Amino acid sequence: MTIKDTPEEWRVTATSTPFRGNKTSVRTDDVVMPDGTVVGRDYQVHPGSVAVLALDDEDRVLVLRQYRHPVRHKLWEIPAGLLDVPGENPLHAAQRELYEEAHVKAEEWHVLTDVYTTPGGCDEAVRIFLARGLSEAEGDRFQVAEEEADMELARVPLDELARGVLAGDLHNNCLVVGVLSVLAARAGDGFDALRPAEAPWPARPFPA
Repeated sequence: MTIKDTPEEWRVTATSTPFRGNKTSVRTDDVVMPDGTVVGRDYQVHPGSVAVLALDDEDRVLVLRQYRHPVRHKLWEIPAGLLDVPGENPLHAAQRELYEEAHVKAEEWHVLTDVYTTPGGCDEAVRIFLARGLSEAEGDRFQVAEEEADMELARVPLDELARGVLAGDLHNNCLVVGVLSVLAARAGDGFDALRPAEAPWPARPFPA
């Protein structure tokens, strides 16, 4: 048996959108189950996101600390953001987020992993990139606002973040997945064996 996620779509007999927000919405689908019953499923419709595990030459990860109102916490995270433009190349979006949130650019990019953040209640797909060869970006810093105005930046050793993840001290899903994936890649075939930065992403297709 091949252990691999596969696309599948069960029949939907009716659909509605009871809530539309600025970036996301809530959809209700009536889905036909394998036994023939029809069950309502509510879920958040999301444009998708990108995140960047930026690793410097001293084996430190660029992280930021930001308030997240739904969970009432300030969380340590890696740079991330929405795919605001339909069909946007995720690499370009990741490069933009690294610049806007950290004023940093990177010379080497790979796809680290692709995840569905909450597949039981949201269709959000996130592509996490590994960025290396870091340096300060040119030009003026991006003007932040709202929650980002209070954001803190730091470079933290990768091993320290891994210990924090396993101790239950760090909870942001992109940071957790990114840190553990980098360690797995390093212990396996190495970073050069990762997918190229422009690898296809069926969950959020983009023009070649």
